[in-house]
Amino acid sequence: MQGASLRHQPPAPGRKPVPRGASRMVAKEPMSVRLPKANFGFLKSLLWPIVLVALGFGTYEGAQRLLPYADRPISKINVQGDLSYISQQAVQQRIAPFVAASFFTIDLAGMRAELETMPWIAHAEVRRVWPDQVMIRLEEQLPVARWGEEALLNNQGQAFAPRELANYEHLPQLFGPQRAQQQVMQQYQVLSQMLRPMGFSIARLELRERGSWFLTTGAGSAGPGIELLLGRDHLVEKMRRFLAIYDKTLKEQITNIARIDLRYANGLAVGWREPVAPTTAQPAVAKN
Repeated sequence: MQGASLRHQPPAPGRKPVPRGASRMVAKEPMSVRLPKANFGFLKSLLWPIVLVALGFGTYEGAQRLLPYADRPISKINVQGDLSYISQQAVQQRIAPFVAASFFTIDLAGMRAELETMPWIAHAEVRRVWPDQVMIRLEEQLPVARWGEEALLNNQGQAFAPRELANYEHLPQLFGPQRAQQQVMQQYQVLSQMLRPMGFSIARLELRERGSWFLTTGAGSAGPGIELLLGRDHLVEKMRRFLAIYDKTLKEQITNIARIDLRYANGLAVGWREPVAPTTAQPAVAKN
């Protein structure tokens, strides 16, 4: 039996021979890798608050120094809006106590609240205009009807009470509980739109405490005013029934009708005017 023979293989060309034995050469790491790295996170967390405080303090000091030059007295009040019921002079007088302030100290909220206490102003917008002006935009009330004897209603059903109510007697007069202003105004607008094509207008609309509605038309092209008793509910349906019957039957006799009761399920009742007694001419008496 022949023993196994070991042959030493020469290293491949271009490769360095590997050292034989227990020890081998190990490449040393660079010094920068072996030394512990400095931790700057703590310094950053400490530095940022200091920077922010310094910036805030600098901003505050700068603002304090510049404020006397930027905060000028108010030199002009610019009032805008289509004003039909109030004058520019009345507005200027109302806001006079506020104008003595400077640009940054003027009380805009107080000025707006003061303006909106004026009966004819529905909404006021107030803002600053750099460097020394205040712009005021006013929206006036739009009177649509009288509310009882002492106030007017705007198109939103909100009551306001100007002094010169005698100038608005031509407006329709609405009545109802104080809590029902908007409800009465909405009902007025609906019924008025239905009556207008037939030549009717509304002179008076009343909602009574028990919920019944009473409407009086105005004298006009359709004839003298008549009273409509509408009841508590289904007002639109009842008004349609009245207009249909009026167009077919009642139009020719409208001058003789005083009231129409629509509180029936399927019909109506007509109340006729009292006949006017002819007046006899008094004989003239001759005096000597």
